[in-house]
Amino acid sequence: MGKAATAERPAVSKLVNRIDRLSPEKQALLKRMLERKGLDPLATDRIPRGEDRDSYPLSFAQRRLWFLDQMEPGNAFYNEPLLAMRIEGPLDRKAFAETINTILRRHESLRTTFASIDGAPVQIIAPAADVPVTEHDLRHLPARTREAELRRLAQEEASRPFDLSRGPLLRVSLVRLDDQDHTAFLEMHHIITDGWSNRLLLREILVLYAAISRGEPNPLADTPIRYVDFAAWQRRRLTGKTLDKLVQYWTGQLGGNLLASEFPADYSRPAVQRYRGRLETRILDPDLSARVRRFGVARDCTLFMTLFAAFVLLLHRHTGQEDIVIGAPVANRNRTETESVIGFFVNTLIMRVDVSGAPRFCELMERVKNMALDAYAHEDLPFEKLVEIMRPERNLDRQALFQIIFVVHNYPDRSEAIDIGGDSLRLTRIEVDGGESKLDLAVAVTDLGDDGIKVQLNYNTDLYRDSTMRRLLEQYENILRHVTAQPETRVNVVKVFSEEPQTDEAIQSQNSMREKLRTVRRKSVLIDGDGGKR
Repeated sequence: MGKAATAERPAVSKLVNRIDRLSPEKQALLKRMLERKGLDPLATDRIPRGEDRDSYPLSFAQRRLWFLDQMEPGNAFYNEPLLAMRIEGPLDRKAFAETINTILRRHESLRTTFASIDGAPVQIIAPAADVPVTEHDLRHLPARTREAELRRLAQEEASRPFDLSRGPLLRVSLVRLDDQDHTAFLEMHHIITDGWSNRLLLREILVLYAAISRGEPNPLADTPIRYVDFAAWQRRRLTGKTLDKLVQYWTGQLGGNLLASEFPADYSRPAVQRYRGRLETRILDPDLSARVRRFGVARDCTLFMTLFAAFVLLLHRHTGQEDIVIGAPVANRNRTETESVIGFFVNTLIMRVDVSGAPRFCELMERVKNMALDAYAHEDLPFEKLVEIMRPERNLDRQALFQIIFVVHNYPDRSEAIDIGGDSLRLTRIEVDGGESKLDLAVAVTDLGDDGIKVQLNYNTDLYRDSTMRRLLEQYENILRHVTAQPETRVNVVKVFSEEPQTDEAIQSQNSMREKLRTVRRKSVLIDGDGGKR
């Protein structure tokens, strides 16, 4: 083999590794870009690490969250969902506290506060200092009441607001249920974190706790940049032709009569949003889940595209709308420098799907794929900037531009074991229903691997009954079973409703609601880029 071929091996290997780390959506986008021969996926400007300063500018997403917090101080609206972990085994509480504080030293975003200088918000990074771990000992309670008290503590922690001008914007609690049974709560303000960051945090807890328990040094490499470096780079980059190109795409995509899609409500919408919500979950059986995965792969579609198309069909059948508008959060970490940084990177894209002409489901999937790939190619425009440009009408009873979000998590909910030299701990992420809903409806899908696919609805209880949400989940499963077996079926005849045929009165009522949805004028308020609220 020649010298040139030998020299190419490390570069090719590095490229393959980088591609493997991309999400399925990013890999699909890369494939489309290479097919079009329009872009070099490696030709992106790197984010430089900046010099230390007394204060730093905010990212676009942070800036609007800061302004909304100034308008409604003392609320917990923008807390991230509580991160809760069940820890089974001989926990070293001192090592756990040192693990948390090592993470604080690594990530400056967790030591950041926000101030106003000459009327403009800035980030200020505090020197490294330990954060207290609040401990609750429930061993004195009867075993049957400990779980109830644990849930009460979780809801209490999730509802406590943060003061952005005082840090840290991270709280840690450790609840002792038994000698070898603990639960850890981590609560953060959304302005310093997002879903990807929470997974990073869990991963670093696993690695660092194992090392600290054994008396070993920190094995984690330093992060290449800080979040403040990203914020400064983002503001420099989104100017001139780069900004013009993104704005041109999104204003073209979202122009005309843009109406946010929504399911017919069970109750009248309150004059002011109250953010009261609940969770409803359904797990698709492993056989159907495997069929859904294979179905998408056979059509060169990601799991998101497949599941999203089925949800679009469900929404179309309930509303009669042929122009479906839904929000879709994306990680917004399309550069290697940002992969290991904790911070508020997430962005929200507006997915607008044309369902006109009663297409076959396989044709609808193709429309979804093309729309999604184009959206990913223009994902760098912050949602906050889009709202600023679109200037939607605002009202206190609903959100801006969309009422529903749909996201597919490409990480499983599973337990993790930590080996600490003979002893072992098992960490399991547990779900806490905080009783809130930031939107009319948030659909979160998680691939559980061999256990199936989990579909979870976080819905506004001021609008919907529990029974309605359970019925929607059943109908969604019906759609997936039908289209994976008969993809050529047109969307207007796909089997959706499993109940008995409706009466004429019920059909008239449903048609009346559909007509109302077509004609009612949508008014909305700003939301944050992760489906947040105002």
